[in-house]
Amino acid sequence: MSPGNGAGTAGGAPAAGDATTATTGSGMTGLDIDTLIDDPRTRIVVCCGSGGVGKTTTAAAIGLRAAERGRRVVVLTIDPARRLAQSMGLSELDNTPRVVEGTRGKGELQAMMLDMKRTFDEVVLAHAEPDRAKAIMDNPFYQSLSAGFAGTQEYMAMEKLGQLRAEDRWDLIVVDTPPSRSALDFLDAPSRLGSFLDGRVIRLLTAPAKVGGRSAMKFLNVGMGLISGTLGKIFGAQLLTDIQTFVSATDSMFGGFRERADRTYQLLKAEGTAFLVVAAPERDALREAAYFVDRLADDDMPLAGLVLNRVHSTGAPQLTAERALAAAEALEENGTPHATAEAETLAAGLLRLHAERMQIMTRERRTRNRFASVYPDVPIVEVPALPGDVHDLDGLRSIGDRLGSPARPAGPGAPA
Repeated sequence: MSPGNGAGTAGGAPAAGDATTATTGSGMTGLDIDTLIDDPRTRIVVCCGSGGVGKTTTAAAIGLRAAERGRRVVVLTIDPARRLAQSMGLSELDNTPRVVEGTRGKGELQAMMLDMKRTFDEVVLAHAEPDRAKAIMDNPFYQSLSAGFAGTQEYMAMEKLGQLRAEDRWDLIVVDTPPSRSALDFLDAPSRLGSFLDGRVIRLLTAPAKVGGRSAMKFLNVGMGLISGTLGKIFGAQLLTDIQTFVSATDSMFGGFRERADRTYQLLKAEGTAFLVVAAPERDALREAAYFVDRLADDDMPLAGLVLNRVHSTGAPQLTAERALAAAEALEENGTPHATAEAETLAAGLLRLHAERMQIMTRERRTRNRFASVYPDVPIVEVPALPGDVHDLDGLRSIGDRLGSPARPAGPGAPA
């Protein structure tokens, strides 16, 4: 991890003493999730991080806690693994928000999973005449683009977020972003799409439709014939035809794609949006988290803090790893009066397991402190590791209690 550009404050992270932070006994800045989600000005919470750190579960737990504290919440997940549906008692999730039954309090929780192709289809249907929309959706190149073109998932996540916010049906939208190993790919989606739509090949393919005059068209068609012959050898004649047909049908929509993407990008930077970086207390995961913090700072995105997930703990912190190992060795060598060999073996094994746990805790604490020393103004909340996987609402509540304060009532800012 490198200090980067001092992203702890430049990225919008609240300074110590802010409404969403508190100073911990260790002197580190603690993240107050309850204050964040109770504040009616908070309208979007974006959970980002690399894969495998519990990001989807964290997003679901935050959504449930906010709903049970009185807010109308929708959770948008990009994770196709269906874990969110199972933990919320739903048979499946799709592109339409579904009400989660079994929540407590006066709020409401809905959940959905991004359907990339369906979202793309919705955009086409909303911004093209019926005949043209059908021609676009029947086009083979469009079908490939909407199903798996590089960056399409990230762009459509932005598109769906913009749609949800425009509907204004929810007090809070919690977004579980696609896992990324290259910082925040979904922040780059608008510019990547714009580069594709404004690229040289696209300009060449759209040129005939944009040039007026018969003589100009005749001249251009000669040039396009030569270009098409060359591109046809590269891409294949049929694919080139599909691309040209697609471009011709969608040319009027290109500007709309860019405008909506830019609006959503600005929405992510606006007051009322909060980014949470989710990580595990491991060196590689926190290195990834550092990249996220730096990138959010570079883009002036409002960072609320870091959720450090699956932190190990023990009920006997006074028993150090060294003492536990020494006791295990003493048992194995000398035994103890009035104890069977099986009991001694079991006790020694438990002492060694405790020593291993303490060593893990020491390593995690050292890694966390290193991150905190580089980013002292990034608030952190730790979520202890659970004994098993989260598979229902009670499990999500347990995570929410660890993110917030179990006995703390909804604050005055929470909706009634």
